[in-house]
Amino acid sequence: MGIGSRVRQLGLLAGMAASALCLASAADAQEKHKIFLSMSFIGNDWQAEAANMVKAMAAHPSLADKVDLQVQVAGPNAQRQIQQINAMVQAGAEAIVIFPISPTALNQVVKNACDKGVKVFAYDAEITEPCAYNVHIDQEEAGRVTAEWLVQKLGGKGEIVAITGVPGTSVDDLRTKAAKEVFAKHPDIKIVAEAVGMWSQAVARTELSKILGTRSWDDIDGLWTQVGCFTANSMQLEAGKKTSELLPCAGEGSNGGRIQMLPESTEVEGAASPYAPLGAPRISYASPPYSGALALKLAVAALEGKDVPKNTILPLPVVTNETIKLCEEGTWEEMKAGCNAFKPALVSNPGWFASIFSDQTPEIGLNAALVGQPED
Repeated sequence: MGIGSRVRQLGLLAGMAASALCLASAADAQEKHKIFLSMSFIGNDWQAEAANMVKAMAAHPSLADKVDLQVQVAGPNAQRQIQQINAMVQAGAEAIVIFPISPTALNQVVKNACDKGVKVFAYDAEITEPCAYNVHIDQEEAGRVTAEWLVQKLGGKGEIVAITGVPGTSVDDLRTKAAKEVFAKHPDIKIVAEAVGMWSQAVARTELSKILGTRSWDDIDGLWTQVGCFTANSMQLEAGKKTSELLPCAGEGSNGGRIQMLPESTEVEGAASPYAPLGAPRISYASPPYSGALALKLAVAALEGKDVPKNTILPLPVVTNETIKLCEEGTWEEMKAGCNAFKPALVSNPGWFASIFSDQTPEIGLNAALVGQPED
């Protein structure tokens, strides 16, 4: 065989090998489940963290070979989310994991998706269409428990400020409804100011500043906020309040707020006021940001033919000054043992949410919530 023939033969073999690799890659891609993450409002720390945990779950070795995850953001616009879901179905989605902007507005598009064999899993906020799967805490319990704590802390009497969440979502509606039902049972508890906080520390600061334009901190006895206790405590210190004068606040599970709950004498690496132990009187709760990741895990199980409940109710993580516990390293094992707040040296953003542990999701931990990387 001549040199030219040998070169042609080697080229042919190389081409065949390349074609085989391409075919194998195409086969691998076809074997993966095409799953979309549909997000609505993302202008707060919780949504970004939840998205990180979904992406980390998809990247975990147990799912990486099974999931082709694509992410789309609709913003706080139900019509746009409807259009995106339709497009996902047309693009061949096998499952859609979704934070729904409305519990009812998406029902028809969700039903259409289900009719085409698509599994639809909502996390945190609910979808009322019966074919959808829902993964969330009991939002009414969250509103009720925190309101009851505040009433008890105030001895059943006082003027309070309420900061709500993203309007139109089931999360905001249910929490606010339950809290106001509690306050209504105590006529000496008065909501003297209320504002929409969009689950954002920055928005909470803006709205509290507006409220303080017509009254002072001395005119307020307590706060009920879906997000904003960290900011409210910070603003009181800025106004010259002593740590012993901080108002009781029933609110979110931000890490900054939980660090503030620690006794003032606690030594915490990386702490600096206001992101520091203050002994602030608090009850801290959260919709766990791992809910989207768990929804993805359950969606894959459903696609594999496993029996998955239509409604998964997550335990409500509640932390008080009596149960706050600092994580030294933030390992999964440490969280399993009960720690529920992280050193600022580990978590630089005080608005970041600390309720990231679940024994149902050992695939994801601190790095998942921070940067979207799964556990080893």
